[in-house]
Amino acid sequence: MENDYIDLIEPTPILHSRKCKVIAFSIKLLLQYSSFVIAFIAWYLYDYFIAGATLLITFLIVGIARAKMRNSVIPPHQREYHYTDEGIANWFSAKELCPSPLSNESQSHNAIQKGLERK
Repeated sequence: MENDYIDLIEPTPILHSRKCKVIAFSIKLLLQYSSFVIAFIAWYLYDYFIAGATLLITFLIVGIARAKMRNSVIPPHQREYHYTDEGIANWFSAKELCPSPLSNESQSHNAIQKGLERK
């Protein structure tokens, strides 16, 4: 009973450098629009039947990539929440591509430990 506490939810990281913001924006665009661009190219080069099949296949591939990115960077206790492509791109950029010296994970862990020590 004395160890019952609510898990803290980490907010979506805020990117501070311009390079990280550009990377996150490009990942967001890749997740949102790459299926349509690839299907349009297939339609232009081949046929609309092949373009439709390409659209379906790229939806699957991008969905798998989105899920892998989401599960690799978002903390396990908050994976059940819904995240947009922008949120996933921000998490991925902040945790994998542009990590800060003192990450949010260690800050929240320190806050939990201080809260437990007070009790």
